[in-house]
This record gives sequence, structure tokens and C-alpha cells, in this order.
Amino acid sequence: MPKKLPKKDVVIIGLGWTGSILAHELTDEGLDVIAIERGPWRDAPTEFPPNYAQDELRYRIRHELFLRPEQNTFTFRNKMNQTALPIRDWGSFMPPNGVGGGGVHWNAETFRFMPSDFVLKTHLTERYGAAFLPEDMTIQDFGVTYDELEQHYDAFEYLCGTSGTAGNLRGQIQEGGNPFEGPRSRPYPTPAQKQPFSHTLFAKAARELGYKPFPQPSGNLSQAYTNPLGLRMGPCTYCGFCEWFGCGNYSKASPQTTILPLLVRKSNFTARDNSEVLHINLDRSGKHATGVTFVDTGGVEWEQPADLVILSAYTLFNVQMLLNSKIGTPYDPVANKGVIGRNFTHQTISSVNGFFDNKKFNFNPFIASGAIGMCIDEFNGDNFDHGPHGFVGGGYMGQVQTNGRPIQSASVPPGTPKWGAVWKNATRDNYLSTVKPGTGVHGSFYSYRDVYLDLDPTYTDRFGRPLMRMTIDFHDNELKQNAFLTDKFAEIIRAMGAHTLDKQYRKGPYDATDYQTTHLNGGAIMGTDPSTSAINRYLQSWDVPNLFVMGASAFPQNAGYNPTGTVAALAFWAASAIRGQYLKNPGPLVHA
Repeated sequence: MPKKLPKKDVVIIGLGWTGSILAHELTDEGLDVIAIERGPWRDAPTEFPPNYAQDELRYRIRHELFLRPEQNTFTFRNKMNQTALPIRDWGSFMPPNGVGGGGVHWNAETFRFMPSDFVLKTHLTERYGAAFLPEDMTIQDFGVTYDELEQHYDAFEYLCGTSGTAGNLRGQIQEGGNPFEGPRSRPYPTPAQKQPFSHTLFAKAARELGYKPFPQPSGNLSQAYTNPLGLRMGPCTYCGFCEWFGCGNYSKASPQTTILPLLVRKSNFTARDNSEVLHINLDRSGKHATGVTFVDTGGVEWEQPADLVILSAYTLFNVQMLLNSKIGTPYDPVANKGVIGRNFTHQTISSVNGFFDNKKFNFNPFIASGAIGMCIDEFNGDNFDHGPHGFVGGGYMGQVQTNGRPIQSASVPPGTPKWGAVWKNATRDNYLSTVKPGTGVHGSFYSYRDVYLDLDPTYTDRFGRPLMRMTIDFHDNELKQNAFLTDKFAEIIRAMGAHTLDKQYRKGPYDATDYQTTHLNGGAIMGTDPSTSAINRYLQSWDVPNLFVMGASAFPQNAGYNPTGTVAALAFWAASAIRGQYLKNPGPLVHA
């Protein structure tokens, strides 16, 4: 029998970006909030001091900051007729663990989705006709528009001090920025980061080919900054240890540098780390959440009653929590009915390594940051006519080489032996003169009927709960998109002066061992129809109105951008709806 704790106004499951944002917003409203985090507490200065944090073996290879598969894992298969097996070592994505969540180890690439991304089904159908879309594609509109989210994008960027160059300022296209972005109400809070040699060379080549390159918007700051909460951040030192790593310089935006130092000082906020929520508790009607049950590291179960529950874990864990708590109808891909688990997506990533004359080019790849880079957006979303190409979707591409770390950045030309003296000589000769983008092509992944999440019928976790089962594979649409974009990207690398190219196309089947990004999306998607979405346009559960579900699990499909900016904007949007509507009249929110 769980031990019962005193009731709180709000319980938050997971204390990453969205959990921290909701906790701050709702404590400002005067509510008594507790956040429960499975992983450990993490402080920037003590966990990531610059004198040892730059350790590739510890953090990149041995995954210091991530969930261990022996703690919790997932099962994986490509097709419905296959038997899923447990993932024993992380590969294609990296589940975060601990306070700050993915915001601790992200690259800090801080994009906004385009206006058309939020009305994707409507937009593509109107432009190309319904018959142009693959028959089994299940994309849909978000239920909220870019214009409604713009002020919330702005709030996140100013919280983080995002460094960038505006491309569309109140409808006026700005020189040097991204001309394809949606209109923004004001410039970025800090100017774009200064770009190293290979990045400026890419921009020059792209410009000469007729494109409009722009600096990638970065949560690694170009200069000192004080955010609206009064928290101070420092300029990036270009150490090249961002993704997979924490930042002890206070140069990278994270919950630890932008929110938590203020949040933990509030008397109406409590954080409980190293505690895993087992399920959301419901009353007898099954339509009202009464709180959560969690277990601590000693194996003791606790019941935390609350009036309002915020689910803000990683995508897969959000879906697993809903299914194990029996909230919402599980998705059935055969009948194409149900909502929990549908429209699961990832990203479609590829790269092109460019090898240059080492007597003429010295790129110093170790001078970098997680969101450094020059990009183009001509082939993102629906910025180009897809009609002649037979696919939909796209992505940004750019020279965004984020590091020169020795273990995984040692590129050698195709045909080089994988070990021995020849390999050593090739590594030495090419290290400084190779362009190896961290993400060259960052493509969309649209949703399909047979790509989904459900509970595994065989495997369970240490608490006896069914593991989350992933059924995912690439469809022809995404593979065509990737081949097209990769070839376009290679043209720019060649124009930079590379004598040899190594095109690394994304090919099927989906490989759970090959890292892409940690951008898993969908499974508890938002929308305006409860028969095809788990949550409404305010991220409120259709079935349990005092439950709100944050994160990329809300995305009906994945666009060609990194998701964090949109995840955070939706968190601010939901917080505004809770503060402005729900608290005044608890119950289902109505579109005003």
C-alpha cells in the first residue's frame, strides 16, 4: 500500500524543459507545485565544471548523462509481422535522464517551425491534391497556428538568450537571416554566433549557387546575457563539447541556466529526484486524475495527490505512462482507430563528408559549438515545388560541424582500411581538412498508419509494467526526400572545393543502432478531433481534463527542424491556457 503524501495543487512528471517552464508559470500563479523526476539532480557548476566536462569517452561513448537500458528500455521492430526485441544499447536516439532532461545535453539548435508546418495536411492537400499524398500517410494539422504560438516562441528565445539573425521581422524580409521563416515580432535577443572558416566557406559556396544562407539559431550564446528572470549567462567559448555534454560555462541555455536557479528558491515549489512515477491515478469514473503513484530508490511506493497533473516526460515515456494508466484509447493500426500510440515519427538525417587539400585548407574543427553553422532552407517543408519529385517534406541543410572530438570525428576518405598504419596516416592527413557536418541534412519524417507505439505483449520493466514497443520503418517518401536533399547538399560541399565526397544517404530499413537524433515525436498527438488525437489544441487530455501532456509526443508528424523550440513554445501556450482559462473554470477548454 503506497504511503500517502499531503495534497498539492499540481504534480509534474519530469523536470526537463517543459516541466521547468510549467513549474515556473504555475508557481507564479500561486499554486503549490511538486515535480517528480526519475533521474538525479544536476547542477551546472558542480556536475559540468570545465576542468573535466570535456570528456568524450565518459559522456559520448559511455553515455554518462543518459538513461541506462538496464534501468528501462524499449522493444523495437520494423514491421507489424515481426517480433520486437529489447534494445540493449542506445543507438538511433538517446533517452535523457535527470533534472534538466534533454535540455542538459542538447546542441541548443533553436528553430521555429514554419507556418505551413502547423497546417500541413490542409496545406499539402490544397496545393497538390489528396491523391498526391501516400495512401497510408496519416499527417494532420496541429490544431494551433504559427501566429498563435509566435509570442510563445519569442518568450522561449528571450528566456534562453538565443543567438541568431532575424530573417522575417514583422513581415519584412531581413538581409542575412532566414527568408523562409515565419514573421517574428522582434529580433533575436543576442546576435548570431561568429562562424568558423568551414562554415563561412559553405555560406559563400551556397550563395554563389543562388541560395540564401543564414546562421543557425543557437542557444549557445554569442555574448553575455541576462534573461527576463534575472539569470545571467556567459558567452560561448567554442570548446566543441555541447551535444551529449552539460555546460559549466553557463554559455548554453538549459533549465539549469535559465529557470531552475530561480524556481528552486520559491517556497511553493518542491522537486523530488530519483523517484519514478509508476502511473497516474484516476477516480472511479476514469475521467479525473487524483494524482500519481511513484517509487523512490529504496523501493518505497508513495501516493502524491494533486488537483492538476502535468505529464512532461520524454516522448516514449509520455505514451507509456498514458497506456499504463489506461488513459485514452490505444491505437489499433489494423482498424486505424484509437489515439494513444498513433503517428509516431523520428527524423530523416544524412550527411556528406567532404575531403579537401590539406595543404590549402585548415578548418580547425575543434573550434565549434553545438549550434554553430550556416544553413539553407530552400528545400525545407514546402519551400519548393514537390510536384516533379514525387515526395513531400524536406529539411534544412548546412555546414553545422559541431566538434572535432577525436574518437568520433576522425574521418577518412572512402576505401581507407579501418585500422593499421594506412588508417592512422589518413586520419592524421585529413583531420584538419575534412568537412564532416554534425547534421548535413535534417529532414522531416511524416506519419504513417504502420509506424506507431504500443505496449509490448512479452517484455516488462523492473516494476512489472509492459515495455514500450516501437514499430518504425522508413517509407519511400522519406527515402526519396533524403536522396534528393543529400544530392543537393553534396553540390554545395563540392562547390566549397572538396576533392572527394562521401555521401551518407539515409537508407531503409530503419536501424535502431545508427544514431540520428533524439527527436522522437508523436504517440500522444494534439488536434481538434478526439477520434484522431489524444490531446486538444491546449495539450489537455480529451479523456481526463485535469491532465495536460507536454512535449514532442504532441506532434502529429515531425517537420524538418529540431523540435525543442516548438516543444517549449507549446509549453508556454499550454501554461497560458491553464492560467487564463482552466484555473478559472476547471474542465475541458473550449477554443475561444
